Amino acid sequence: MTQCFHGELILPDGTLSDSYLVCRNGKIESIHNERPVGVDVVAGTYIAPGYVDLHVHGGAGADYMDGTTEAVRIANRAHGRHGTTTIFPTTTTGSTEELAAMLAACREVRDGWSVTDGARIGGVHYYGPYFAEDKVGCHSANGRRDPRPEEYEVFLAGGLIRVATCAAELPGAVEFYRAAAAAGCLVTCGHSNSTWAEMARGFEAGMRHVDHFWCAMSSVASLRARHGTPMQASMEQFVLAHAEMSTEVIADGCHLSAELLEFAYRMKGATRLCLVTDANRALDLEAGRYRFGHAETGTWFESDGEVGFVAGQGLASSVKGMDHMVRVMRRSTSATLAEVIRMASLTPAGRAGVAGEVGSLSVGKRADVLVLDNELNVEQVYVGGERIDW
Repeated sequence: MTQCFHGELILPDGTLSDSYLVCRNGKIESIHNERPVGVDVVAGTYIAPGYVDLHVHGGAGADYMDGTTEAVRIANRAHGRHGTTTIFPTTTTGSTEELAAMLAACREVRDGWSVTDGARIGGVHYYGPYFAEDKVGCHSANGRRDPRPEEYEVFLAGGLIRVATCAAELPGAVEFYRAAAAAGCLVTCGHSNSTWAEMARGFEAGMRHVDHFWCAMSSVASLRARHGTPMQASMEQFVLAHAEMSTEVIADGCHLSAELLEFAYRMKGATRLCLVTDANRALDLEAGRYRFGHAETGTWFESDGEVGFVAGQGLASSVKGMDHMVRVMRRSTSATLAEVIRMASLTPAGRAGVAGEVGSLSVGKRADVLVLDNELNVEQVYVGGERIDW
């Protein structure tokens, strides 16, 4: 099967106007500046690579922690409609049994994928339950714990986990980082009140990423409450001081101001800054009250249709897809269009170790292709050359 896409092609380092992208048998075959003979053409203002989401909890009424294949497929289809073609379902805090069910459901959907399932699973982000007690956020505090080798070694051995998070200050964090790095994961610190020194120990053990910058992370002020004086350098300073460290932003317009998005882009650049949705089950649903995490044991939050929140406490992840994050990042920062798309595709793909397969419009990669209009709205989505219908 051959497809040809025409428009302004968005590549990692720039764009090609009035160009043609030819895909054959699910792979990108070639790029031309003249229309190939004998093929039908799908036209759009922009032709972009499919988005890659490293940090996402659910959508359309489903949370991955529900632990069923139905929930996984519902969420993957929802994010596929928003342009995400490679997804990393993300755990919350919860029991060992809930985590095991989530992993099993994701494996089954990944192994039996068809285009009707929406986004393809690139791996799982093992995010909860190893959070600091004072940085649990909207996650269930009952499901939080320090890392347990007898738990995480079994999960890591399955080979499905590609991103692994732990708060750097927890007892056993260094051992967790080493095990996750040995398993080939992107090792990350999140929901943490760690100091520079604790981050440095994690870095030495393989930690190279920090989850959702400025959200549920340490600051100089929070560390003063923990350590007194002299004031301590935080996760923010460590990430900005080390070029090898990457991070991510929730660019929904509610979590971070335009100035913080611009600052993150200027400090880390498009090759070390990822866009993530951190979306919950309220994505694409009306305003209302929902569970974050497992449908029966998760915590309650509210959605106003723009963002999730817990009244009187703070935000509770996003309710928007990656297409929205791309549009906000484009209008809020000085990043070029190619850089914004890279932050939603090739950069996260590279950090998760799947850039050889997806993340850019490169010859030989999977034909994950988006057709976008001039305002970066998603008009059509193709995964492996097959169109997602909705």
